[in-house]
Amino acid sequence: MVTSGERLDQTFAALADSTRRAILERLAHGEASVGEIAGPFHVSRPAISKHLRVLERAGLVRRAHEGRMSRCELEASPMREAADWVERYRVFWEGRLDALQRYVEQSAAPRQDEER
Repeated sequence: MVTSGERLDQTFAALADSTRRAILERLAHGEASVGEIAGPFHVSRPAISKHLRVLERAGLVRRAHEGRMSRCELEASPMREAADWVERYRVFWEGRLDALQRYVEQSAAPRQDEER
């Protein structure tokens, strides 16, 4: 059984590669065969298949076999989990930056003691 932390690790590892992100972007427009996915890339079909296996292990792609042809489809739910994780830290950092801004503004304002 894969834990949520392991699943998140797999998602971020899969998303770390620009070719895999491009594959996901293509699949966001609809399912495609391995050949259709491989078309715009200047790498071999076996290399694309390796990228697809990484995406499948991360749960980001589902592959269905129709005879000798494989059709791939985007499974976006792991990206939602990753986005939710990132969002928690975005909120944290925005709060920290807001606090820093208030501190700077208060420090820059003339103090009553200094005006006298």
